[in-house]
Amino acid sequence: MLLYSSHITPRLRYIIDFISKELFDEPIVIIDDKEKFINDNNPKLNYSDNEFSDNEFYIKPVSLLFENDIKKQPINCFELNYHKAFFQTSGDFHLDIFAASFYLLSRYEEYLPHEKDEYNRYAYTNSLAHKENFLNQPLINIWLQEFKQALKKKFPDLIFRRSFFQFMPTYDIDVAYSYLHKGWWRNAGGLLRSIGTGEWKNAKERINVLQKKRRDPYDAYEWLDSLHLYCRLKPYYFFLVAKEQKGYDKNISPTENGLQDLIQYHAAGYTVGIHPSWQSNDDEKLLKEEIEWLEYIADKKIVHSRQHYIKLTLPETYGRLINAGIEKDFSMGYGSINGFRASVASSFFWYDLEKEKQTTLQILPFCFMDANSFYEQKFTAQQAMTELLNYYNAIKKVNGLMITIWHNHFLGTDPMFAGWKEVYEVFLKEEVYWDM
Repeated sequence: MLLYSSHITPRLRYIIDFISKELFDEPIVIIDDKEKFINDNNPKLNYSDNEFSDNEFYIKPVSLLFENDIKKQPINCFELNYHKAFFQTSGDFHLDIFAASFYLLSRYEEYLPHEKDEYNRYAYTNSLAHKENFLNQPLINIWLQEFKQALKKKFPDLIFRRSFFQFMPTYDIDVAYSYLHKGWWRNAGGLLRSIGTGEWKNAKERINVLQKKRRDPYDAYEWLDSLHLYCRLKPYYFFLVAKEQKGYDKNISPTENGLQDLIQYHAAGYTVGIHPSWQSNDDEKLLKEEIEWLEYIADKKIVHSRQHYIKLTLPETYGRLINAGIEKDFSMGYGSINGFRASVASSFFWYDLEKEKQTTLQILPFCFMDANSFYEQKFTAQQAMTELLNYYNAIKKVNGLMITIWHNHFLGTDPMFAGWKEVYEVFLKEEVYWDM
């Protein structure tokens, strides 16, 4: 399929590449040769200011993809087949799907002046998705379905790529064990605190675990193995290996044999990635050291990453990850609310707006994290199940990619998280299992 544009820009190439891979097996070819386009008799797209004939699919463009600066865009939302849309235009499709998709995928709004949350992250309340109530929808995928139907109507013989629902379970291992492998000093301090506050049950549990009379409450690893085997799933594990434990980095020391054994076990059978420490957010040297340390333990090259506390700042974070050799990042989502940060349930490559180019970093967005439901949204386990099912149904409807984040301590035996393990098990066995 040909696409005509009088101006071919990096932004246009990027978004057409994304949409082409979502809809077709063969790439859409962009040309600026008007005569060649007019004389072509195959299905074709005209993305220019002038309509040429009735045998083309015409979308009149807004200016976004032909600009090379970053500025506040004039956005007015409207309804398109009962879903939100913006960048209204004329032609065979009343949404400039290329510009609107680029705006959301590139996270254009995150480059504009905005408020930060308590962790100095981009606050979701700034986002268009939150303000216009489509944060819970994979809106780009929905638009693509509408676009596909419009193309079919215009070109009945046009062949589209078959797409399938995909589920990818991922886990952040912030604190691998509640008591084990923390060293006598941390355990002694914890025991004294429990005794001092009269928490005798916790004190007894700690002693029993350390004496190997009881499983550590954060140890859900064997249970997860059997669950993945039953559901035919290939999980990803992200390990926090901060050398110094302070602030938000409360991991077990990577020099401890217990953590090293755990990492090596998972690296042998699954994909493991780095969970960069909070301390490494502004320290590229430290980030590289943590990756190298994980590579040494796992005896594998580490190319997958997810930010601890979803501490993601554009373009700095992604720039540092690329420099450190990361190829796939799983941080695209919010650390304070569930939903679709980039309004998409598909993987995509990061477009660096400051450098105006597509990068080699593949972004795999998540829509659900247990910690958001529990700590931020104050959901019960059953409410979280309802939320999970809502995302599952929304993504399944568009044959998209569903990525969830769970933490091992939610899936163990800690009474604080009673019921969450069961929710996850039911979700996988009674829903996801039938799609794999």
